[in-house]
Amino acid sequence: MHTYSKGSPVTSHDIARRARVSQSTVSRVLTGNTKVGKEARERVIAAVRELGYRPNAMARAMRTSQTGNIGVVVSRLANPLYPELLQILGKSLNEAGFRMVVWNSDELDEKAAMDAIHESRVDGVIMTTATADSTPLYEALRLNAPVVLINRVVDGWPCDQVSSDNLGGGRKVAEYLFRSGRRRIGLITGPDDASTIRDREVGFRRRLEALGNPIDSMHCVAVDVFSYKTGFDAASRLLDLADYPDAIFCVNDVIALGARDAARARGIEVPADLWIVGYDDIEMASWHSFELTTIRQPLALMAETAIKLLLQRMRGIGDGWQHVCLPNDLVIRSSTARYAASG
Repeated sequence: MHTYSKGSPVTSHDIARRARVSQSTVSRVLTGNTKVGKEARERVIAAVRELGYRPNAMARAMRTSQTGNIGVVVSRLANPLYPELLQILGKSLNEAGFRMVVWNSDELDEKAAMDAIHESRVDGVIMTTATADSTPLYEALRLNAPVVLINRVVDGWPCDQVSSDNLGGGRKVAEYLFRSGRRRIGLITGPDDASTIRDREVGFRRRLEALGNPIDSMHCVAVDVFSYKTGFDAASRLLDLADYPDAIFCVNDVIALGARDAARARGIEVPADLWIVGYDDIEMASWHSFELTTIRQPLALMAETAIKLLLQRMRGIGDGWQHVCLPNDLVIRSSTARYAASG
């Protein structure tokens, strides 16, 4: 017989065991899904009361209507990727009959977003900035809150997640540069707490190593934050070397734009003397003054998939968590060359 230790955090597993139902049944009750038998529903609600499984979760379990609001947590709106993603999410949510509520993420805003779920002010949350250190988010997931991660993912977390193939994107860049004859290949990377950046770098490095052309440690710079200035400064360090790289991969477009201007400031011709590749394909990447070769993420499909999964979770449809990883494309512009790699 399962016993619950007072003082331990109550989980949906505890509720399921006490009520003698499956965890998916508990999830359906707590999200207001009506497709649960009366007897099973009453056992779940009784177990919630007995174990003290948060009063506001109890209130949400008994509600049958929705607010029509979906929360979206974003970060660093100075990065044009996030306003683009917000615009797409907002349009798609509106078409699905929901309103979007936005939080600009830090630890406090994450907590505010999760509290909004439990207080029934929003019906679910889409997170664009999750990391393994997102404590409020983890607590919400522990309570079976309807949450979907998009863009960034966290391995092993109990929620649906949608990303593009960042490992594969890094490999594509490495393959393209090497097959095009680049050998002194540099890298501007960033903090590894974000899965997106970590995977891009890992894919890139591993593919170059497999091709027999690993990155020289002198040709790698890590920035603390992603901005035009940090990209400019990091590229300046590389380009001031006597034997500077003949190609630089930047793990997002914003730092790549800074890198392109750092080359321009030194009279280094792009692409004659130096190739630069970014990642994301933000709108500015295609501007005439930059013409940046980059990896394009399928933002519209990512948003559509995330919303579909969230709505399913809110309605109690589906038992297992899904991680949907979508393919991306290499977009070649004049910061490298206008022909595709061959061979």
